[in-house]
Amino acid sequence: MNTAGKLASTRPRSSLSREDILQQISTLLNSPEDDLHAALMKELLTGLLKLHDAQLDLLDVKIVNRAVKELRHAFGVFHGYRNRQKVSIFGSARTPSDDPNYQLAHQFAQAIVREGFMVITGGADGIMRASQEGAGRENSFGVNIMLPFEQGPNSTIADDPKLITFKYFFTRKLMFQKEANAIALFPGGFGTHDEGFEILTLAQTGKSDPQPIVCLQAPGCDYWDDWAAFITRQLLKRKLINEEDMNLFAIVDSADAAVRYILRFYRRYHSMRFVGRLLAMRLKRTMSLEQLEQVRAQFSDLLSEGTFELRGPLEEEVDEPTLRELPRLVFNFNRRSAGRLRQLIGHLNDL
Repeated sequence: MNTAGKLASTRPRSSLSREDILQQISTLLNSPEDDLHAALMKELLTGLLKLHDAQLDLLDVKIVNRAVKELRHAFGVFHGYRNRQKVSIFGSARTPSDDPNYQLAHQFAQAIVREGFMVITGGADGIMRASQEGAGRENSFGVNIMLPFEQGPNSTIADDPKLITFKYFFTRKLMFQKEANAIALFPGGFGTHDEGFEILTLAQTGKSDPQPIVCLQAPGCDYWDDWAAFITRQLLKRKLINEEDMNLFAIVDSADAAVRYILRFYRRYHSMRFVGRLLAMRLKRTMSLEQLEQVRAQFSDLLSEGTFELRGPLEEEVDEPTLRELPRLVFNFNRRSAGRLRQLIGHLNDL
């Protein structure tokens, strides 16, 4: 093969013809000005053209290309299951099947699926295999990562359309967080701590919506107890975190306790959305005026101004018609304490 032939064979091939690409671009450019989806696609296209103009190194362009391809594929896989709640499960790939934590992961996945959830794991061995055996193939997603060892897909999720393999950790971790309605952490190594601390950081800083984060350890295991003691001794006592940040997670030693913790989080609370400076907290059922006054008295420190109001959907929420009938607790959140916001959610659920 000549040099030109070698170069051609190594170039990425588009699945669309030149005419198809031009036609799609033309349709996009001629879309209505009020079409938000098309506007974002045009902005994305503009960004890609600017990348070309920037004359970046080939490696930089490869990173952007691969990341976009991975996210596009992952979004497509999860899209068909967007109405099912999901729990992301983290833990060691090295946990053997006779370990009590392996058995606990199996029990937890089995129990949370009975409540209508699906599970998302790294798709490999150990805790991940136990969780997917418990949940069953039809209720499992595998979010795998390319590694030279340890990370091949387990037999439950192998060859399933819901198995996604990533090259980059950052795209993989985005999907773990974005698609989850709850997080379950089992004993694990560096990877588990990396994922767990990132989940907690996103929760603490308000970069993710509130969700239950539960740390599971088998009876007699002190893995998370020792971890929490370190957090208390080295982070809390040094005032590197706030007291209310300890409310962002819970430690339990049974599958039933973990399931109860997750379900309790959604007893009254449904979801939330920021509209400008306002936070609209959607509730599954409303509150009495007396209960509203309790919230006003106990959680006024969360306000930047004004007070808590019970009302229907804000005008900007019209794009979510399925949530239109839910009552809202609306207030100007100061955005300073996600841990304190978590306490408010717990208070609402316990009313």
